Amino acid sequence: MTPLDEPTDDISAQDARAVTEAALFEAFGGVRGMIETVLPGLLFVTIYTIDKNLHLSALAALAVSLVLVVVRLALRDTVKHAFSGVFGVVFGVVFAMMTGKAKDFYLPGMLYTLGLGLAYIVTTLAGVPLIGLLLGPVFKENLSWRTRNPGRKKAYAKASWAWGLILLGKCAILFPLYWWADTTQLGWVLVALKIPPFLLAVWLTWVFLAKAPAPIDVFAEMEAAEKAEREREERRRAERTPADTVVGEGPRPLVDGAERAPSAESRGRHRKQ
Repeated sequence: MTPLDEPTDDISAQDARAVTEAALFEAFGGVRGMIETVLPGLLFVTIYTIDKNLHLSALAALAVSLVLVVVRLALRDTVKHAFSGVFGVVFGVVFAMMTGKAKDFYLPGMLYTLGLGLAYIVTTLAGVPLIGLLLGPVFKENLSWRTRNPGRKKAYAKASWAWGLILLGKCAILFPLYWWADTTQLGWVLVALKIPPFLLAVWLTWVFLAKAPAPIDVFAEMEAAEKAEREREERRRAERTPADTVVGEGPRPLVDGAERAPSAESRGRHRKQ
């Protein structure tokens, strides 16, 4: 068993859970991220339920998405979650306008959910679980978990299976409704399925990672290696400096002695004279 696989004490376990919670909160956007995910679709289905106006519903959803981005920019906050929502709404609006069917506003998002669920499953089967690729940089471990932290790799695999199965289960509900239900029924079910499956997947991810070995901070390792290299270089310089001084001063006594010898001989000759 490697040190990374050994059980941690209570303090380190608590630290690991705290780090995991903070990283997941950052990665998935927290409460604001969930609001930005739900609000455009909720506004679309609400307006369409009231007056069946596709253009008004689509423009309202797009407008609120843009407002959310502007708010993020004004607060100088990360805009990745808001931008992802804007792109999803734009694709939905364009698709619905092209087909003239309000129901198609939801189709791009449903296809994205299907593709993402399959990606979680396929990458896990391939040995590179997608959730690890997404969260590795957040935990400052990059891809070190693949070869250096087997316990963490197993946790990422379990979490990816959870995400994949939850998303595919969601698609199993939505796609039949796309074919058989009307726009308002599909819209309200989709809004209802936005948050609960997401929270379930995030919670399972937290459970798996909180029990896993701590991440290997590769950035801290690089900084430590650079610091050690600087210290070794300083020691080598310190060792060379005394040696250079001795070599430089060594011949001087011989020269001084050689210079003093003729002086003694000269004094001897003077005495004889």
